[in-house]
Amino acid sequence: MKEHFLLNPEITYLNHGSFGACPKEVFDAYQGYQRMLESDPVQFVTKTGVELQDKSKQALANFINAPKEDLIYVTNPSTAMNIVIKSLNLEEGDEVLSTNQEYGAVDRAWNYYCGKAGAKYVRQQITLPLKSKEQFIEEFWAGLTSKTKIICLSQITSSTALIYPVKEICERAKELGLMTIIDGAHVPAHIPLDLSELKADVYTGALHKWVLAPKGSSFLYASKEVQNSFDPLIISWGYEAQFPSESQFQDYHQYQGTRDFSAFLTTPDCLSFMEKYDWMAKTAVSKKELQHFYPIISEELNSAPICTVCPEFLGQICSIPVNTPDPALLKETLFNDYKIEIPVFNYDGKNTFMRVSFQPYNNEKEIETLIDAVRSIKSKSALIS
Repeated sequence: MKEHFLLNPEITYLNHGSFGACPKEVFDAYQGYQRMLESDPVQFVTKTGVELQDKSKQALANFINAPKEDLIYVTNPSTAMNIVIKSLNLEEGDEVLSTNQEYGAVDRAWNYYCGKAGAKYVRQQITLPLKSKEQFIEEFWAGLTSKTKIICLSQITSSTALIYPVKEICERAKELGLMTIIDGAHVPAHIPLDLSELKADVYTGALHKWVLAPKGSSFLYASKEVQNSFDPLIISWGYEAQFPSESQFQDYHQYQGTRDFSAFLTTPDCLSFMEKYDWMAKTAVSKKELQHFYPIISEELNSAPICTVCPEFLGQICSIPVNTPDPALLKETLFNDYKIEIPVFNYDGKNTFMRVSFQPYNNEKEIETLIDAVRSIKSKSALIS
């Protein structure tokens, strides 16, 4: 499948999880929309592009099983989270319950807004290795207090790359009357997503990762019960609109002045690509291959998996502890000396991970290339111990 992507063939690319990778034909469609924009900017921005965006949003709605009117396009999940978090009217003493494995930008957003309100952002400790769904649920809810007002967690974490049982968390949160905000940046087209079943109040997902869209395409879902409580990040023509639509949510958040929203239009093209090449069946094979190699790579790194190796916790991405004195140097060495693009990062001041993504454009030989590089580095230096 690699010939269908624009990736440099000289690079072993094991980092789809960071910014994705776009197929050639989807990127061609993207550039086609940009050319439409430039051929007649007025018609595109005010009419043609708006109609195309509506069709794209319907395709997205069908894919994740959510009402189209409850979805808006945003450039990235961080934007979506800021739209939501800054409007929550947190009060002094309120608590937001999360985990110690959330995305750094989301942690920073919560710290900023909780700091302004005098609220508390609780990063509940989740023990690794993760051995069962029950373990996660018990440890997570141990952070609940009478002051908890909001639940916020990832469905697939960026740091540990673990799949959390968010459906069970959302169900109990509903019983407790708590608002649920789910960061699903890594979820769409990675694992099944049905928002009608999940019943989160708020959900955001990236399309430029596993859906294969061009960079800068993501979505924010908000249930009808909560969506009108969110102020727009940018006050533009949708606020106090001269010709308001039936949805304040759409008016406030979808139009933000002049910008190139061509990436938003490619969702149908991405879904067509996946259907054409039976992509989801291929990703199922990729998941099994990664689950096979996870303990093997861990052993080469003198480490061990951070979860039971099973589909319950792992998709097409896994994080492996690595003992290195300099994560940044290890990452640069893998890239500069071995032409391997893979993230190595310290995420909590204590633990360092090497994170492997495995897509249908990857193959077993590329995993062997990584293993050979790890062996070579261990024999030459103390970068891996």
